[in-house]
Amino acid sequence: MSSVAVLTQESFAEHRSGLAQQQVKVAALNSEEENDPPTYKDAFPPLPEKAACLETAQEPAGAWSKIRPIKASVITQVFHVPLEERKYKDMNQFGEGEQAKICLDIMQKTGAHLELSLAKDQGLSIMVSGKLEAVMKARKEIVARLQTQASATVAIPKEHHRFVIGKNGEKLQDLELKTATKIQIPRPDDPSNQIKITGTKEGIEKARHEILLISAEQDKRAVERLDVDKVYHPFIAGPFNKLVSEIMQETGTRINIPPPSINKTEIVFTGEKEQLAQAVARIKKIYEEKKKKTTTIAVEVKKSQHKYVIGPKGNSLQEILEKTGVSVEIPPTDSSSETVILRGEPEKLGQALTEVYAKANSFTVSSVSAPSWLHRFIIGKKGQNLAKITQQMPKVHIEFTEGEDKITLEGPTEDVNVAQEQIEVMVKDLINRMDYVEISVDHKFHRHLIGKNGANINRIKDQYKVSVRIPPDNEKSNLIRIEGDPQGVHQAKKELLELASRMENERTKDLIIEQRFHRTIIGQKGERIREIRDKFPEVIINFPDPAHKSDIVQLRGPKNEVEKCTKYMQKMVADLVENSFSISVPIFKQFHKNIIGKGGANIKKIREESNTKIDLPAENSNSETIIITGKRANCEAARHRILSIQKELADITEVEVSIPSKLHNSLIGAKGRFIRSIMEECGGVHIHFPTEGSGSDTVTIRGPAQDVEKAKKQLLHLAEEKQTKSYTVDLRAKPEYHKFLIGKGGGNIRKVRDNTGARIIFPTSEDKDQELITIMGTEGAVREAQKELEALIKNLDNVVEDSMVVDPKHHRHFVIRRGQVLREIADEYGGVMVSFPRSGTQSDKVTLKGAKDCVEAAKKRILEIIEDLEAQVTIECTIPQKFHRSIMGPKGSRIQQITRDYGVQIKFPDREENPAPATEPAMQENGEESGEGKEAKEADPNSPKKCDIIIISGRREKCEAAKEALQALVPVTTEVEVPFDLHRYIIGQKGSGIRKMMDEFEVNIQVPAPELRSDVISITGLAANLDRAKAGLLERVKELQAEQEDRALRSFKLTVTVDPKYHPKIIGRKGAVITQIRTEHEVNIQFPDKDDDNQVDIRFPQSGASDPNCVTVTGLPDNVEEAIDHILNLEEEYLADVVDNEAMQVYMKPSTHEESKAPSKGFVVRDAPWAAGSNEKLCNAETGWLDLTTNISTKAENRYFYFLTDSFGWKDEI
Repeated sequence: MSSVAVLTQESFAEHRSGLAQQQVKVAALNSEEENDPPTYKDAFPPLPEKAACLETAQEPAGAWSKIRPIKASVITQVFHVPLEERKYKDMNQFGEGEQAKICLDIMQKTGAHLELSLAKDQGLSIMVSGKLEAVMKARKEIVARLQTQASATVAIPKEHHRFVIGKNGEKLQDLELKTATKIQIPRPDDPSNQIKITGTKEGIEKARHEILLISAEQDKRAVERLDVDKVYHPFIAGPFNKLVSEIMQETGTRINIPPPSINKTEIVFTGEKEQLAQAVARIKKIYEEKKKKTTTIAVEVKKSQHKYVIGPKGNSLQEILEKTGVSVEIPPTDSSSETVILRGEPEKLGQALTEVYAKANSFTVSSVSAPSWLHRFIIGKKGQNLAKITQQMPKVHIEFTEGEDKITLEGPTEDVNVAQEQIEVMVKDLINRMDYVEISVDHKFHRHLIGKNGANINRIKDQYKVSVRIPPDNEKSNLIRIEGDPQGVHQAKKELLELASRMENERTKDLIIEQRFHRTIIGQKGERIREIRDKFPEVIINFPDPAHKSDIVQLRGPKNEVEKCTKYMQKMVADLVENSFSISVPIFKQFHKNIIGKGGANIKKIREESNTKIDLPAENSNSETIIITGKRANCEAARHRILSIQKELADITEVEVSIPSKLHNSLIGAKGRFIRSIMEECGGVHIHFPTEGSGSDTVTIRGPAQDVEKAKKQLLHLAEEKQTKSYTVDLRAKPEYHKFLIGKGGGNIRKVRDNTGARIIFPTSEDKDQELITIMGTEGAVREAQKELEALIKNLDNVVEDSMVVDPKHHRHFVIRRGQVLREIADEYGGVMVSFPRSGTQSDKVTLKGAKDCVEAAKKRILEIIEDLEAQVTIECTIPQKFHRSIMGPKGSRIQQITRDYGVQIKFPDREENPAPATEPAMQENGEESGEGKEAKEADPNSPKKCDIIIISGRREKCEAAKEALQALVPVTTEVEVPFDLHRYIIGQKGSGIRKMMDEFEVNIQVPAPELRSDVISITGLAANLDRAKAGLLERVKELQAEQEDRALRSFKLTVTVDPKYHPKIIGRKGAVITQIRTEHEVNIQFPDKDDDNQVDIRFPQSGASDPNCVTVTGLPDNVEEAIDHILNLEEEYLADVVDNEAMQVYMKPSTHEESKAPSKGFVVRDAPWAAGSNEKLCNAETGWLDLTTNISTKAENRYFYFLTDSFGWKDEI
């Protein structure tokens, strides 16, 4: 076994703690030490020199001697498994197969690291590394799983088995781990003494040896049992077990005397034989002696006093035994006998009897009469009143019995008498000043009396200082008890009866509201229900528990208020019902993204404008249905808008077919199976049936024109069959056969349908029963189709194995990407298994296993793929790199679509981050151009860059088609003339306007920077989208120009002078008159403020104004002059600040990023080996800086000087 030490950063820090003293000296830097850096020897203590003799070698000098040795945390052990004991002996697969899997499993389970090697004798060597516990566990697993197992038995006495097991089985576990064996010990009820050991020969021998050693140790010990009358056990044990403990200590023998509660007479001795014999002899001697000398007397002691004679934990009995040497025998608690027997020497029995009576009479039991309703007042809040008595007399036990009008006291006689007096005084006082009354109120009103969270009852308790006890609901009791001050009790009684009387006159009404609306009515955190309760404070509104699934909401209160509240809530529910109308709109999945729009712009707009909630299915869901919720009219409007988007994007036709409503359910089928099969077969058209109970016969079919027509024919044919005579049969087939039965593009199943005229429906992924196939049609057609399908399924169940030859150069295509191609073949052809030879072998044989028809079809498909591979070509498509990202589309969707459509592989070049400039001169060596330069010179300057070339692989015709498709995705740019002053309106607030246009037309619109003052706006995108975007932009320009003209017409301004005293009349009450004038004439009218005499109006020029420096001031002449002077003063002050700032900028400290470029001073030490002659250079350097700054004189220059010195850290020296 060898050990490997692992030194971590933490362990090194711990072990280096011996250097703490030196570390502190280096680390504790104060201001003086910063100027005076540590010496080289302080920072880096030298290693101890080689010891001259053994003594010095044992105690190395210096700080390194204080480092503690590092213990190994990882150990390594090597195990050898001989050839004859190896479980797996296949020499050709060493490092592979089951043996390797087992080793990996052991490593994962235990956390140890395993390395296997094969010795010359073909034995197996296993090196295990890891923590000790992990290595031991791994060793046990290796022996159990990699070595052949033998078994043996070892017989030891049954009573020794428990010593092999050990406490909680720990010894057995340790033994199994140490010997790497499995040890089976018979159960205690099994008479066998044979222990079975399973493991390797070596392990079995070790385990057997250890077990025999344990048994041999136990053989040296002996066990003896001595039968002694139970009545003499106290004498043998001695007072407080002192005697038996003394014997055990002297002899080293374990003596077990059964406790008094167990009716056993046998005393058990365990220990070494000689010492055990001594202990037995001593016990026998005591027993014989007590039998001869002792006698008994019987006395009568009240049963209630027995416990005082016994004392806590039997201490009183032990005290009597210690004092008198007499044993007192008390009858068991379940016995009615009051006779106590004293056993001992005659002369000591009298003293013992006195002790017994003293103990019995030392405690007394007394009772105090007190009405049970007063008990809690006697106890007090949190036991305060009672605590006063028990603190004074801790030995007194006071007991209150519920329902009884007495209090029991138990304890020393004197203390009990004192406590009794105190309690009697307390009871008398409470009876004089307390009263109680009981009133009868129907229990159904109790919770209303209590109020929400006890509000009512708590108020009454606090107000009248009384206690009100209302029985719990499960008791169904009408009795309410009021206790407290007589006056308070009377007032509380009066109020409670009034409340009860009022409740009897109140009305309770049950309102039926669907449970789905309860949460909405209650509102988030109960906000809405709180508003209703505030509106109708006298009405109590109770909603049912959500778990009860009840629709009944209970209202209780005065009749008129309940009626008002009912109407209010019914109106609220009606609004909720109106707003919860829901409609499902099937939309083809590929158009969902267009309905959502870029960044959700389209769907957000529809939601806001129609005031509806629109839920789209998850992206990874197969559902195509969009759910719209809201008012019916709004839902219809939103539905119309969503359908119009789909219609714009695709050639969608909508056809209505009349089918009797009674046939609708049978056409839809269980969970929509039948109708779903028609929709899938006809290219995913949407078929919408009217809601059940509407009585409408109209069925709507929506989708591409051809598919709609096909679906219409099938639906009408199916309806006709249903009306005449419909027959249905269910057939079962394994799910993996379904794709083969359907065939590529539905070819196989279509053939069966055409031959028989029956409809065949396969389960979808959502159906629970994946094996069920349903056949529908006339009975004859169904029988014929059933016969054909059963024949096909029978053939599929007939498994055959076949092989074919595939050139090894094509193998990789089938097995790459974790065998994706093979998985697709298996899915398509009934789960056929295709096995290619292992990589590295030169075999060209490929094995196929499965149903005969599936194997043949799979072979045909493999040959087609090989033909495609052999006909494969690679072409280049040159597109500038800057367009690659837009060609790929979001998450590569466009490229994925092209590869699927044309069956080609497309590879984009690596992105060139920093392309070298074309004009860079070639490198020269020895006055000549380098080879690379020559090549560059010879290369065609018009040849495309490597980063622009996209590689397309596949059949030539498909590659060419894919190339055209890629080139069609290259964005083009067009320019539109838009007046510069309209640009900011096109951009919109925070870019919202231009973003909306880009999302709508799927293009990029670039507006020139304002400083260029250009009228040209660039639009970049796919050629198909450019025309729409250009038209949209020009349309927006027309709108803006019309708005400008309208604004110009509205900008006419007229000032009218009206005496301020008439202003209120013109404004009217709350602005009614002036608002009406403004609305009728579409003008803006402004009145001056009340204190407007001294004010002026200042208007700054807008951006793009003809004179950008012109500021307009309007007001009274004097005020205008004053304002202009003030503005000019502000301008002068501002310009002066600007000049000052520019002058100061010259002398400002360099920016942070420039400072950071200065070399860091780093870690400095004195007296280093390399420091010789450095001081002289430092001085020269410093002198150079002093010379440089001698001509500085002004304050600004002095400031510059200090910045220089600070940045270099030499301020103190200078």
